[in-house]
Amino acid sequence: MIIAVDGPAASGKGTLARRIAVHFQYAYLDTGKIYRAVGYRVLTDGGDPQDVDAALQAAQALDPSTLDSPELTGDVAAVAASKVAALEPVRAALLDFQKRFAASPPKGAKGAVLDGRDIGTVVCPDADVKLFVTADVEERARRRHKELLDKGEPSIYPRVLQALKDRDARDSSRSAAPLKAAADAIVIDTTAMDPDEAFATALDFIQQRTG
Repeated sequence: MIIAVDGPAASGKGTLARRIAVHFQYAYLDTGKIYRAVGYRVLTDGGDPQDVDAALQAAQALDPSTLDSPELTGDVAAVAASKVAALEPVRAALLDFQKRFAASPPKGAKGAVLDGRDIGTVVCPDADVKLFVTADVEERARRRHKELLDKGEPSIYPRVLQALKDRDARDSSRSAAPLKAAADAIVIDTTAMDPDEAFATALDFIQQRTG
């Protein structure tokens, strides 16, 4: 069983995907962290995330153990991830890893939940279930602003809002695997939903699709 969960930043897709994985006891992969790790590695090496050679080298040297690094949760890594994700050689280098995870979930799990931006369209186009989670950009900015403040990090709402708008534009317009809902995905708009409502909506669709 493969469940693809796609959507823009701060839409709630990560929270939803993790909850679905726990509910069904499936393996979970936050594919965004793969790109965050690559982008952040380029930055820490003093490079430019839009430099194809530097980003590809970081992708090929990616250590899975670095995916739990707390630095990957910040906006610096998020912006860098969006830039390296637009580079086709980097995407090709990381695509096989994601496909292998979905086809053979670790620890003998009977299914996999992958959370990203092109899971249902590129990584796992044959996924059993495809969810596209979204929300108004103003609400997403409010959530990200609150998240940063709760972590004790400095945050200014207008800057967070503009950063999300810029990132949406990059992700949606890139030639390599642009952010969009798969034709057979159910769209879950979480603007006015709490996490429990989003989870219930997702479970209902999963049950309808899989029986």
